[in-house]
Amino acid sequence: MGFATTSAQAGLGADPAPPAWVAEAVVYQIFPDRFRRSGRVEAQQGLTLMAWGSNPQDQGFQGGDLYGVIEALDHLQDLGITCLSLNPVFASAANHRYHAYDYLQVDPLLGGRAALEALIEAVHARGMRLVLDGVFNHCGRGFWAFHHLLENGERSPYRDWFHVERWPLRAYPGPGESCGYTCWWNDPALPKFRHDHPPVRRHLLEVARHWIAAGIDGWRLDVPDEVPADFWQEFRRAVRSANPEAWIVGEIWGDGRPWLAGDRFDGVMNYPMTWTILGYFGAASVPRNLKLAPLPEPPYQPLDRAGFQQRVVQLLGRYPDAVNRGQLNLLDSHDAPRALHVLDGDREALRLSLLFLFLLPGAPCIYYGTETGLAGGPEPGCREAFPWDRPRDALCGWLQELAALRRRLPALRSAPITFLDSPHEDLLLLSRGGGAERVWVAINRGDGLLPLPAAFRGERLWTSLAPESAADGLPGRAAALLAAPEA
Repeated sequence: MGFATTSAQAGLGADPAPPAWVAEAVVYQIFPDRFRRSGRVEAQQGLTLMAWGSNPQDQGFQGGDLYGVIEALDHLQDLGITCLSLNPVFASAANHRYHAYDYLQVDPLLGGRAALEALIEAVHARGMRLVLDGVFNHCGRGFWAFHHLLENGERSPYRDWFHVERWPLRAYPGPGESCGYTCWWNDPALPKFRHDHPPVRRHLLEVARHWIAAGIDGWRLDVPDEVPADFWQEFRRAVRSANPEAWIVGEIWGDGRPWLAGDRFDGVMNYPMTWTILGYFGAASVPRNLKLAPLPEPPYQPLDRAGFQQRVVQLLGRYPDAVNRGQLNLLDSHDAPRALHVLDGDREALRLSLLFLFLLPGAPCIYYGTETGLAGGPEPGCREAFPWDRPRDALCGWLQELAALRRRLPALRSAPITFLDSPHEDLLLLSRGGGAERVWVAINRGDGLLPLPAAFRGERLWTSLAPESAADGLPGRAAALLAAPEA
C-alpha cells in the first residue's frame, strides 16, 4: 500500500524543545467580554452594559469577566479542556482589549487582579494551564506613557517611546489629517512602540516576567512579525528564565520557520492548516471569495483528496517533529469567521474537521462556543456572546469523545502521520504514530457508504457510528480508528 509521510525534518537547526505538556494539551480560546458574566465584579455595578447576546459590535461591553471563567471550569473540564488561552485581559478601553493602557493592571471590568489570581489558582488546582495574550507591538492611545506625550508634547520624557513623525500629535485626526506618529495599520488608536528604545524594552520585558511570576503558563503573542526579531529573542530568554515550562506561541499567519528555530517561539497559530482542513471537509461550501484582512488572497478554497494530503504533508514537513508537537492548531478564532460559518452550517463537516484537528500533532484549540454551534462570520461577528441558556448541544459530546481519544491513544499525540492509498476521493486513509501504538484512521467525508480496503477491516478501536454498522465499509460522514495490522 503506497503512502506519503509527513514526519520529515525541516532542517531548522537546533531542537527548539517546546514544553512537553503542550503535545498533551487541549486548548480552549476565550474572548473574555463575551464568555460569561458572573455578576460578581464590583466595578461593573451601576454601569451601563450591553444586553448579553447583543449584536457583537466593535464598541460596547457585554460584561463577561474572569469570575465567569472560573464558574465555567466544570463545563470546560468536562469537555476535556486542559489549557485556557485568554484574549487580552489588561486594562483597555476596547471590548477586545488589544488597546491596552496599562499592562500591569487587569481590567477592572474583568474583576481586576484579584479575579485573575483566583482564576490562576482555580485552573492550577484542576491540573489545567492558562495562557495570556500579549500585545507588545502597540498600545492604546490611553496608555500612560502615550497620554503623557499627548499632554506634554516635545517636552515629555516619554517622547522616545513612540515613533513621532511630526508635531503636534493628533490622537483624533480629522479627515485628511495625519496623527503625527506611527500606528498599527494606520489606526491612531494604536500607537506603535519603539522597541529599540531601552526603557520601552525594559518595560515590556518586565510585563512578560511579571505575569509569568504571577503564575500564568505562557504567552500568545499578537502580530509578532511587526516587532524586531531580537526583541523576541530577549523575550524568550526572560520568560524561560522565569518558567522553563512556559509555552510561547506567535500569531504568524504564514510560514513559521523563521520564528521556530529555537530562539523565539515554541509554536505558531497554524492558520494554513486551518484553511487546509476546512477546504477538504467543507469543499462544497467554503466561501471562495471571502478575504481576511491580514492576507492578500482569499484563504478558503476547496480541496480534493490529493490536494489536501499534499498540503498537510507540506505543512507538517516544514518543521521538525518537536516543533509540530508545539503548534497551536485551530479551525477559527476571534480574528477569523467561525468554522461553522465557513462550512455554511454543515455540522457534519464541522465534526469531521474537528476530528482531523484532534489527529494532528500539537495542541488542538477550540474557540469558545464551538460546542454550542455558534456560527458568527468575520470579525466582529465571530465574537458573539456564549449562549449559556441554550440546551446542551450534541457538539459537546463530540468534543468530549475527541478529547478522550487523544488521552486514550498515545499515537494521536505523536508526530508522524502517514497517508495511505485510498480507492475513493471522499475516503481519507491514514496512520498515526508508530510501533505497537500505531493506529489507522478512516474518514468518509461523502454521503454514501464506501468500502474499506481489506487491511482496514480489523479491530475497531473507535467509530463515530454504532459499532455494528457496516463492518466492511464506512457510512457517509463517518470515521473509524482501527488497531494497525502487524507488520
